[in-house]
Amino acid sequence: MLKKLILAGATSLAMCGSLVQAGEMSLADFLPPTHPYQEKVYGELAKRVAEATNGDVTVRVYPGGALGGNPVEQYDRALNGVADITFSLPGYTASKFPTTLLMELPGVIEEDTATANVWENIDHIRDEYKRVHLLSIWTNGENVLYLRDKPVRSLADVKGLKIRVPSKNAGLIVESWGAVPISMPVPAIYNAMQTGVIDGTLIDSTATYAFKLGEVSKYVTSGMDGAISPFVLFMNRDSYGSLSDDHKAAFDRIGQEIAAIANGIQLGGVAYGRKLFAEADGKEWIELSAEAAAEFDAASSGVIAAVVAASADPAKAQAFVDALKK
Repeated sequence: MLKKLILAGATSLAMCGSLVQAGEMSLADFLPPTHPYQEKVYGELAKRVAEATNGDVTVRVYPGGALGGNPVEQYDRALNGVADITFSLPGYTASKFPTTLLMELPGVIEEDTATANVWENIDHIRDEYKRVHLLSIWTNGENVLYLRDKPVRSLADVKGLKIRVPSKNAGLIVESWGAVPISMPVPAIYNAMQTGVIDGTLIDSTATYAFKLGEVSKYVTSGMDGAISPFVLFMNRDSYGSLSDDHKAAFDRIGQEIAAIANGIQLGGVAYGRKLFAEADGKEWIELSAEAAAEFDAASSGVIAAVVAASADPAKAQAFVDALKK
């Protein structure tokens, strides 16, 4: 937890007329220490926080699950103060973020504009973060199918395959294609692919190198409307509440700046990951024909309406979907 307010000496306190705040915040991340986020996202966040607070507040990153590696537990770790800030995907605790996860549905957001679009419509989802503070949110690239050993060139080819998905809504997309969705956090995918527990995974193409899926996949299929997943930085509410008003404003501004940086890394990595895979020996990147892509998209076309209708507040859910699609 962020160290509590530190009182300066009586003379300094009298001079400044307020408490002087200092402390170190912990940022917990389950991704490996080699992941690009470590330096380019968390490192940049720490740098900007230190600059904005004149060093009064610093951020220390704990990568590789050092404060608890189970990705599904990251929301609770922020909620309970095990760490001040945690990285996670709302899809890992989908029941807590039903409105947020509407953005995953096919065709609701576009890869290039998704993160900015979400921030423009952030008020639609703020009430889902009452128990934690939403420090940052961004999106990845359009998800594609990494396949262990079976090429998918048409909708018929994917039927019956066991496909890992990042969330319940992504699972509905895969199910609409006739495949079997398997829920599984990112760090478990490599071993599951290698051992044949799953036949493939729905994820963006940064996974070629970020999670080394190029080593355990012979094929990638792209071209259909897949999920685009949101990523978040949760912040403990007490940690956020202990900040001065100026420091709160700095964190909120930096959170939005970091979202743009992280999204840029994802989108840049998408092109790089695709190139790496397509050029590797013994691999094939399959771009669906227009006809084949249309088959996939027609199969998943009813998912949005079904999810909205099943939501606790269909009018609210539809309003968010409509706002994102404008």
